[in-house]
Amino acid sequence: MAEAKKKAVAKKPAGEKKPRASKKPRAAPGSAGIAATEAVDGAPPSEITAVEKQIADAGGAVIGHYREPLGGHWCVFAMLPLDQVEPTPYQRELSKAHAERLATVIPKVGRFLDPIVTVPTPEGFRSPNGMHRISAMRTLGAKAITALVVPDPEVAFRILALNTEKAHNLRDKSLEVVRMVRALVADGVNGKRPYSDFQLELESPAFLTIGVCYEQNGRYSGGAYLSVVNKCEEWSDRPLKEVLAVSEKHAERLLELDELVNAAVAKLKAQGFQSGYLKPVVVARINPLRWIKAKPGQPIKAEFDKTIDKMIESARSFDASKVKESDIAAAAAMGGSAEE
Repeated sequence: MAEAKKKAVAKKPAGEKKPRASKKPRAAPGSAGIAATEAVDGAPPSEITAVEKQIADAGGAVIGHYREPLGGHWCVFAMLPLDQVEPTPYQRELSKAHAERLATVIPKVGRFLDPIVTVPTPEGFRSPNGMHRISAMRTLGAKAITALVVPDPEVAFRILALNTEKAHNLRDKSLEVVRMVRALVADGVNGKRPYSDFQLELESPAFLTIGVCYEQNGRYSGGAYLSVVNKCEEWSDRPLKEVLAVSEKHAERLLELDELVNAAVAKLKAQGFQSGYLKPVVVARINPLRWIKAKPGQPIKAEFDKTIDKMIESARSFDASKVKESDIAAAAAMGGSAEE
């Protein structure tokens, strides 16, 4: 028996780890969507006919219509006049460097091969994912741009969730979220829908409040407060318009706290500390939630006003003399959010 155990142990190479089971269910190959030959089956619905008329009226050209392969939804492939296309106002800010790079590379290829996605509006067409391509083509003096035109305006909000090839930093993502929410509230109907309906588009309830902070202060250090706000904000069934108003009030409190934290950072600098991690150190020391242990399977949830009240009180009485060089080094080693 002992020898059999030795052989079993010998068969397993040293350091070999058991492969982790994938948590994501995999669909069977070929089990979803439509076949390629079904892409143009049947007559398109009336909304596609209306979109094609709008394209023609705007001076564009319809290349064709088809059903996309996963959901089978109808789309129009078209050539649109460039002056009829604008980016949506609630995506990340334009990167001049990226747009200029595109304007340099596209002529080298000699072709524009990456269609943008657009949705029709009363004024023309808006693209939720083509800001830099539109800018580059305008720089090049182009007359038109190829586009996939989707009749469902909700796609303009949801498609931002697909923008994963270049990770957003917190500032970009938060500003994108608050601009999106303001656009949804402005149209009236969506502002009355439950906040929880928009989890896919907004990703985290913390982004809305932090986004309002960035609107007020472009140099706000949102990363220092993200952990706290994540524990204090949550999805709810309240109307989106009401949640935006609450987030605006919460942002006022966070900006008040940030001023006091900046004053505490100034005290540390006066003592000779020089580091990009001074703000995270201060926030960690005044954070009353850091001592709370989460129950298994249950995230920590706290009341926003009570938590920020305690942090403001602690920031006002912050004692810089109790901070050691090792505290700063530990924050840097853990990769905390440095000052932005």
